[in-house]
Amino acid sequence: MSILKFESMLKTNDVYFFDAVEFETIIEHYLNIAKNSLAKKAVALGLEQHPSSIQLKLMKVELLVFDNELKEATQLLKNIEAVEPYNDEVFIQKALILSKKELHIEAIAVLKESLSFIEDPADIWSMLGMEYLYLDDYKNARLNFEKCVAFDAEDFSSLYNIVYCFDVEERHIEAIQFLNTYIDKNPYCEVAWHQLGRKYAEIGMYREALTAFEYSVLIDETFIAGYLEMAKTLEDLNRYEEAIKNYKITLELDDPTAFSYIRIGECYEKLENVNAAIHFYKKAVAQDPSLDKAWILLTTICFEDQNYQKALYYVKKAIKIDEINPFYWRIYSDISLKLNFYEEAVKGLYTCIELGDDEMEVYTDLADILLFLGEFDEALKTLIKAKKLYEDFAEIEYRLCGLFMILDKQAYGLTHLKNALAINFELHDIINELYPTVFEHEKVQEMVSDYKKALK
Repeated sequence: MSILKFESMLKTNDVYFFDAVEFETIIEHYLNIAKNSLAKKAVALGLEQHPSSIQLKLMKVELLVFDNELKEATQLLKNIEAVEPYNDEVFIQKALILSKKELHIEAIAVLKESLSFIEDPADIWSMLGMEYLYLDDYKNARLNFEKCVAFDAEDFSSLYNIVYCFDVEERHIEAIQFLNTYIDKNPYCEVAWHQLGRKYAEIGMYREALTAFEYSVLIDETFIAGYLEMAKTLEDLNRYEEAIKNYKITLELDDPTAFSYIRIGECYEKLENVNAAIHFYKKAVAQDPSLDKAWILLTTICFEDQNYQKALYYVKKAIKIDEINPFYWRIYSDISLKLNFYEEAVKGLYTCIELGDDEMEVYTDLADILLFLGEFDEALKTLIKAKKLYEDFAEIEYRLCGLFMILDKQAYGLTHLKNALAINFELHDIINELYPTVFEHEKVQEMVSDYKKALK
C-alpha cells in the first residue's frame, strides 16, 4: 500500500506523509528492483519529513556509494557515526567506500572490527571473502566463505566462491574433499553434487563425475546444469548417444540454445551421422546467426564431404562475423584452392599473414600458388620473408632453389640447394614435384647424386 501511495503522489505532485519505516520499505523496494532514481526521490522526501532518521541517512549513503559519490558519502557517514558508532550499516558502508577506493586492507580492518559488535556476522564474512579475493589472497577468502556456508548451508554464492578459490589454487583434491564433507551434511543439495561432478571431471575422473551429476538431477529433475554437465561427461566417455539424450532433455526444460544444438551436432558427427549433425548445426545458426563456430562446423563437414561450394558459402558467413580470425581465412584459402579459385586462395593466405599467422605452411602454400600463377617475383618475396622466420628449414630452401633457378639466378639457386640437402636430403623431391624442369638441370642432378652417395 505504501508503494502505491508513493507512486500515486509522484503522479499528482501532491505531498503525502509517510512514517520513517514506510519510507524504508519504499526505498528498499526500489533498490531491490534496481530503480535507483525512484529510491533517490524516496530518500530525499523521507529526509525532508524525517531529517533525524539514521536509517534513511544510511540508505542515502548506500545510494551515494552506488553512484561513486564517495566524498559526499564519506562525510554523511561520519555524521552518522558520531551518533551511532556501532551501527552495523555504518561498518558495512565504510568498508564499501574503502573497497571502492581500492583500499582493501583498510576495508578488511573495518570489517574485522565490526565482528565485535554485530549480531549476524554472515554478511561480514562474505564481504571479507570478497575483499581477500580482490587481494588474490585465496586462502583467507575461502576460509571466510566457509564460515558463511557453515552458518547457512544454502548460501550457494559462498559455496561457488569456495570452489573458485580451490580452482585458482589448483587444489582440486582438497575441493573434492570439501564438497564430499558438505554433501555428507547436506545430501540433497543438487548444487553441491553438480560442483563435485565438475571437480571430478577436471581431473579426469569421469565415472565419478557422471555419478555426481546423476545425483544432482535425481534431486532436481529440472536442474539443467546437471544435465548439461552429464552430457559433456558422457561425451568424454565416448557415450555419444546417451550424451545426445541428455542434451535433448535441456531443450525440453528451457528455451533451446545454440550451444546445445552444436553439442548435439558434434555428437552425431562422432557417430558418423553426418545428416543429423548438419541438421543440428543448421538449428544452431538459426537460433544464433552470429555464432561463427556453428558456421565453421558446417564448413568443415561440407569440406570433408567434398561439397566445396557449400563449404565456401558457410566459411564466408563465419568470416563476416569474425573477419580477423586467421584460422577462418586459412580454411577459406583451402576451399578456394579446391575450387581452382587461385586468386581467392592467395587473398586468403595474404590475409592470414597480415593477421599474424606466421606458420611456415602459410608461406609455403602461398609461394606454391604464386608459382602456379606464374608470379615468380611475388613467390620469391614470400619465401625470403619466410626464411627470416624459419632460417634452417629444407622446405623453404628447396623452394628458393627452384625459384632462383627459374629466374636464371643459378648461383643463388645452387647455394640454396646445398643448404637444403644439408638440412634434409629426404625432402629433395619437393624440387621434382614443384619445379620438374629445375630438377632435371644437370647441376641439380649432380649435387643430388653427390649427396646421395655421401649418405651411403
